[in-house]
Amino acid sequence: MYFCSMKIETIKEELIDEFSMFEDWIERYEYMIELGKSLPIINTKFKTEDNVIKGCQSKVWLHADLENEKIIFTADSDAIITKGIVAILIRVFSNQSPEVILDSNTDFIDEIGLKEHLSPTRANGLVSMIKKIKMYAVAYQTQIGL
Repeated sequence: MYFCSMKIETIKEELIDEFSMFEDWIERYEYMIELGKSLPIINTKFKTEDNVIKGCQSKVWLHADLENEKIIFTADSDAIITKGIVAILIRVFSNQSPEVILDSNTDFIDEIGLKEHLSPTRANGLVSMIKKIKMYAVAYQTQIGL
């Protein structure tokens, strides 16, 4: 699911549709937890301080590799809700080119109502995760000379 090559807008629409199926936020949180459980496991060698996202209340590790000019993200968190949040972001942004990531907006987060239903510290962590994803995209865009 996370590494198939799909257009980023299609993935966003899928997420919006999936979240709209749930009646309330308890069900949506449960779904996020399930998404977190299906997150591809990050190699333990990437669970380093360099890969820890600053600004998150819980520990979140995010690693990126460039393969065939697409960025492949792996991540983990020590908190189940946060792991679900990063799973959503990886589903959207993994296996996309740096250019697509940088050109992409994050409106889907508002459309699924995620930001408004997070505590302030989790919302800050979400913003920090997005910043880190975009920073990887800038670094890899520079590396491949786009």
